[in-house]
Amino acid sequence: MDMKLIDKIKNRKKIKERLKKQGRGHFSESVWHAIDGVDYTIGHERNFKIELFFAILVCIACIFFKVSVMEWLVLLLTIAMVLVLEVINTSIERCVDLVTKEYRDLAKIAKDTAAGAVLIMSLFSVCIGICIFLPKIINMLGGIIK
Repeated sequence: MDMKLIDKIKNRKKIKERLKKQGRGHFSESVWHAIDGVDYTIGHERNFKIELFFAILVCIACIFFKVSVMEWLVLLLTIAMVLVLEVINTSIERCVDLVTKEYRDLAKIAKDTAAGAVLIMSLFSVCIGICIFLPKIINMLGGIIK
């Protein structure tokens, strides 16, 4: 574990102790653990960073093409599903690594199927993006070509 993350955890422990004394520790502690998990995934998973990059591009495209509220909601839900699956995939990979470092068929299957879930959702998200943006792009190009 890198020192930066260890320092964050130590500081959060101090905050948690203070909150517990005030009677507000349980929910906030859960939130901090969740934030640590997302922070770890962002810091250690290249694919998560790539997916975040594309999520930002999609949001910019939504603004540029003035998508409807319903289209925004569909795209945001799709983005969230890809990111959530990537976090779950990371969790499964780390659990498998915790159990064994040597090659095992079942470990490979666990890792590959988790990655497959991310791939399937990513492909569907591309299809959804095409369905939403392609007509808008064709419409925009039609106005330019005329």
